[in-house]
Amino acid sequence: MTEKKKTTIVLFSGDYDKAMAAYIIANGAAAYDHEVTIFHTFWGLNALRKDENIPVKKGFMERMFGKMMPRGANKMGLSKMNFAGFGPKMIKDIIKKHNAIPLPELIEMAQEQEVKLVACTMTQDLLGLKQEELLDNIEYAGVAAYLADAEEGNINLFI
Repeated sequence: MTEKKKTTIVLFSGDYDKAMAAYIIANGAAAYDHEVTIFHTFWGLNALRKDENIPVKKGFMERMFGKMMPRGANKMGLSKMNFAGFGPKMIKDIIKKHNAIPLPELIEMAQEQEVKLVACTMTQDLLGLKQEELLDNIEYAGVAAYLADAEEGNINLFI
């Protein structure tokens, strides 16, 4: 019996289009029976934020980060042609027109395919994001855990 192939992705970007690419690749790899991990760090953590405001106790700087960062995958901007927020609306209209899958649904699909979604605990601390503010059924780990997965990976991507 052959060993299951492993794919790891570091999602560093908080851009809708880059996160969408990461999740398309992750879902494709999972469909090809790869064991997939997406390690969300820095701005990539925004893809794991819940859409709703979760009341949690924070310091001043943590509250400021929370207000400045997009709350959830659907609120993320584009890497190019953001146009003060009109770009994401245009791309979402195009996605819908072509019956493509929007980012929030790609994230749900990844969870259904048992893609391991990992929130970087160091970044979580730096940005003041609490577990209650992030999606359910995700994992929390530091860089050492990511490196252990990546070391065994057949495909390792940084997006």
